[in-house]
Amino acid sequence: MSKYKTCGYKGSCDKNEEREGRSSVRYRSGLANTIQDVLRQRPNWVEVKDDGEWDFYWCDVGWLRENFDHMYMGEHVRINHFRNHYELTRKNLMVKNLKRYQKNLERETGRVEASKCDFFPCTFALPSEYHLFVEEFNRSPGCTWIMKPVAKSQGKGIFLFRKLKDIIEWRKDGSRTDEQKDAPPVENYVAQRYIENPYLINGRKFDLRVYVLVTSYVPLKAWLYRDGFARFTNTRFSLSSIDDKYMHLTNVSVQKTAPDYDPEKGCKWKMQQLRRYLTAKHGREVVENLFKEMDNIFIRSLQSVQKVIINDKHCFELYGYDILLDHNLKPWLIEVNASPSQTPSSQEDYEMKYKLLEDTLNVVDMEGRLTGKEKRVGGYDLMWNDGPVYREDVNLQTLGSSCFTANTHLGCVNDREKQLRHLLKPFPFQKKM
Repeated sequence: MSKYKTCGYKGSCDKNEEREGRSSVRYRSGLANTIQDVLRQRPNWVEVKDDGEWDFYWCDVGWLRENFDHMYMGEHVRINHFRNHYELTRKNLMVKNLKRYQKNLERETGRVEASKCDFFPCTFALPSEYHLFVEEFNRSPGCTWIMKPVAKSQGKGIFLFRKLKDIIEWRKDGSRTDEQKDAPPVENYVAQRYIENPYLINGRKFDLRVYVLVTSYVPLKAWLYRDGFARFTNTRFSLSSIDDKYMHLTNVSVQKTAPDYDPEKGCKWKMQQLRRYLTAKHGREVVENLFKEMDNIFIRSLQSVQKVIINDKHCFELYGYDILLDHNLKPWLIEVNASPSQTPSSQEDYEMKYKLLEDTLNVVDMEGRLTGKEKRVGGYDLMWNDGPVYREDVNLQTLGSSCFTANTHLGCVNDREKQLRHLLKPFPFQKKM
């Protein structure tokens, strides 16, 4: 770890004091779930309260919004959000940035390259794009659409619709009735074409939660975690009823309120279990291609905001990607979460999230134990480092020739403990300078 004394929050330090050696990492946490357990059990990490000086802060986005611009942060301080993370994690801004990025790609490199961004459903911001939405709605009568508030999570405020009268209150101000004009402005939503042909397992819809860690935007440096999970609905899928949230919304916070929800069984599969199932049913080549397409989603979406995110060496971000598969095994990006839930739904879920967060701290490396050249740290694989990262596989069937494949292992074996023992030395801190 760096040997500097940090004035973490709302303060400034004498430069002569900054080089005082330290033997611990002072941390704060604004959350009281799994991350608190990980931080408290981290060797030589010490919790500070209130306005105490800190080296590391796992904060919520509300605290960041109110305080980031008033902070002085020393050289080695780290915080778990970028200043304007919402460019990717607010539903309307994510789509806006993806559309702009795709247009730029088409102008600069052509339609073939731009087509690689065809992984998000047709989406409109309401009420600002209401008239554009109506034009698209009328071009595809009978289709199902889904309405989502731009800044809420856990399935709150979401509903499906097939008739314009169901969203009449989102008409733009110019076309609202006198009675509507007197009402308070409506909440910003996105209207998104609903994926009507999801891939089903045992008749049930599911989506994937995948974890991507970004430690820098300039240059872009991103890590993909090997573990993740599929979240299933509690009710068999059908388009005959669009009002049943237990049939259409995969959020655990929604599913656990279902009358017949079994907390012992839960509604999740580990990513490894899902990959094995798909491989057994469709073959290895098909599934490898599916996971390559998901890699493309992660990288393209990050590149779409690379020029607008305020890069800061003090910041990192753990994103929770939500991916839906359709019945052709095409992956669709549904949304990206800046604060993916760390509240466990089972013991197995707790253990996975604990290891995820532990490895996140290993990559952030407050202790200074890494060289910076690692391609893997625990369950994380480096997938982009100012360009694609490859692992070299020797193919004996082609006379020992080398072929390069992406350094991603989503849903593969996660032997993180063995890898960490090999990679990391014990926790001694660096000597004083």
